[in-house]
Amino acid sequence: MTARAQLQWAYELAFHPARLNAAWNNWELGNLADAESLNETVSWALMLHQRLPEAPAVSGRALRRLAVYQANSRLYRLPTMLRRFQEKLGIQTTIPEEVPSWMVRDIGLPPFGKTTDRKFGSSDLKLPTAN
Repeated sequence: MTARAQLQWAYELAFHPARLNAAWNNWELGNLADAESLNETVSWALMLHQRLPEAPAVSGRALRRLAVYQANSRLYRLPTMLRRFQEKLGIQTTIPEEVPSWMVRDIGLPPFGKTTDRKFGSSDLKLPTAN
């Protein structure tokens, strides 16, 4: 998995409840191919919930989008869910106080909720599997 794909996955785990739920379910079923990548990505997802960087060398648009994602994720208690998932995985990484600047990117998330065009189902959630 490339670093860009892993960062996209971290954003989805951090801010998209359905994606986090699918990853957790696949982990419990033993359907994930790369456990090490999952561990690192969950740690990255937790970092995305930390305080925003004070003087990042990033675009204001990316910083605003991350702030909106953080605010919206509180409605679903995603930081707490990620910490519990990290405990289940047995990860003991140190999380910095603020989001690392290199992680502040203008990354879009998959559609959330029901749409009139198509149904949001498990086929939309592409996870690395052991198959």
